[in-house]
Amino acid sequence: MASTHDTAPTAEVLVASNRGPVSYEVREDGSLHAKRGGGGLVSGLSAIGPDAGALWVCSALSDGDREAVLRGVGEEGVRMLAIPADVHADAYNGIANSVLWFVHHLLYQTPLEPAFDAEFRRQWASYEAYNRAFAEALAQEAADGAAVLVQDYHLCLVPGMLRELRPDLRISHFSHTPWAPVDYFALLPGDVREQLLRGMLGADRLGFLTRRWADAFSACCTEFVGGPGRTRIGVHGLGADADFLRERSHRPDVDERMAALRAEIGEGRRTIVRVDRTELSKNIVRGLLAYRQLLDDHPEWRERVVHVAFAYPSRQDLAVYRDYMTEVQRLSEEINDAYGTPGWTPVLLNLKDDFARSLAAYRLADVALVNPIRDGMNLVAKEVPVVSDEGCALVLSREAGAYWELREDAITVNPYDVLETADALHEGLTMKPGERAERTKRLSAAATALPPAQWFLEQLNALREIQPS
Repeated sequence: MASTHDTAPTAEVLVASNRGPVSYEVREDGSLHAKRGGGGLVSGLSAIGPDAGALWVCSALSDGDREAVLRGVGEEGVRMLAIPADVHADAYNGIANSVLWFVHHLLYQTPLEPAFDAEFRRQWASYEAYNRAFAEALAQEAADGAAVLVQDYHLCLVPGMLRELRPDLRISHFSHTPWAPVDYFALLPGDVREQLLRGMLGADRLGFLTRRWADAFSACCTEFVGGPGRTRIGVHGLGADADFLRERSHRPDVDERMAALRAEIGEGRRTIVRVDRTELSKNIVRGLLAYRQLLDDHPEWRERVVHVAFAYPSRQDLAVYRDYMTEVQRLSEEINDAYGTPGWTPVLLNLKDDFARSLAAYRLADVALVNPIRDGMNLVAKEVPVVSDEGCALVLSREAGAYWELREDAITVNPYDVLETADALHEGLTMKPGERAERTKRLSAAATALPPAQWFLEQLNALREIQPS
C-alpha cells in the first residue's frame, strides 16, 4: 500500500474506481474493522485469479478509510488513495453526482438549472485534482505494458492524464451510466465538454452497457472534438450473476423475510414489487401514481393486490434527494389513507436497505415494476426473473439499458406515461401463469448471458489485444 517503490512496479492488471472492494470503520476501542463489498467488479477481478498481479486503486471514502491509509493498514491487491475529504466531496458530490449524473440521466429542471458559476469552476478544479491523483497512482503502480481498466463517470479524465504519464500502458474506460445525447451534453461549458471527451479518448478502448449509449458518445465526439479518433468503442451488457443469486436467495435469512413479507401482504393477495435506491432517475413517484391509477381504473384489485416498494436511501447529503425521498413517503401515505382498509395496506413502503428482504420480494413478486426515466442497465430487471419462484411479469421502461436485451418478453412502457404504466401493471397481474413462467424463463436466459466475471474478462481480453498507442 506504500506510495513509493524500491523495486519496479509489478501490477499487470489495474482497476480504478471511486469505491473499492473494501471499506473500514473505526470501532469504539480504536481498532479498524474491514468490510468487503460485492458487485460485478469484485466478481470480475476474482475471475482472473490470484496470480495475475492485479491491483485495485480506489478512493478512501470514509473517516475509517482515511484512518486505515494513515495507519498503513490495507488488503493485498488494494491501494486506497487518501484524497483530501473536501476535494473528494467537491469532485464526487459537486461534479460527478450533481453535474455528470444529471447530464447523462437528463435530470435537470432546465428553467432553474444548471448554472455554471464560479462555485462550479471551483468544484471542477477538485474533479481535475481527484482524477489526477488516480492517474498518478496508476502510473506509479503499473508494470510495463500493463492493462488499466478505469471505471465510470467519476474518472472520465483519468485515461487522458494517464496516457501522458505512461504511454506504454493499455488503457480502457467503462461507463456504467447512459451517455447524454448531443443536445443535452451541449449544456456543459465548451471547455469542460472537450476535457471530458478528450479525457475519455485517452483510452485505447471505451466500453458502454448498450449500443445506444456508445452511439451517443460517438455522436458527441463527432460534434465537439472531430470524432473518436483511434479509440475503439465496445458494448458489454453486464448480466446478472445467476449462481450467486440463486444460492443467496435460498438462505435461511431470506426464507425468514419471505414469511414476514407474506404476513404483511396478507393471504391470497397478488404483489407488485419494486426494489430501487431512492434515486431521481428510478422514477418511483410515477410508479406510485401508476399504482394509484390501477386502483382507480380497476377497483376489482382493491384489497387483492399490494405494492411492495423498497426505496432505499441514496445520496441523502444532496437536498434534491432528500426532497425526493420525502415525496415518495408522502405519496405512499396518501394512497394508503385514500384506499386502505383495516385489513389491507395498499403500499408497503420500506426505506431501510436489506438485501435479504429484496431477494425475498424478488421470489414473491407477481409483477416487477422497473420504470426508470433513464438507466445505464438496471440489474434489478435482470435479477428478478433469475430469482422468481413462480414466474414474474416484468413491466420495464424502454429507457432502461436492460430494455434492449429483455424487451421481447417484458411489458414495456414509456416511463413518463402513468396511464400506460397502470395498464401494464394490470396486464402483468392478469397474465396467465403458464405464459408468465415461459416469459420468466426466457428473461432469465437473456439476463444471465454475460455474467460479471465473463463481462470483465471480455473487456480485459479485448484491451490486451490492442497494441499500445
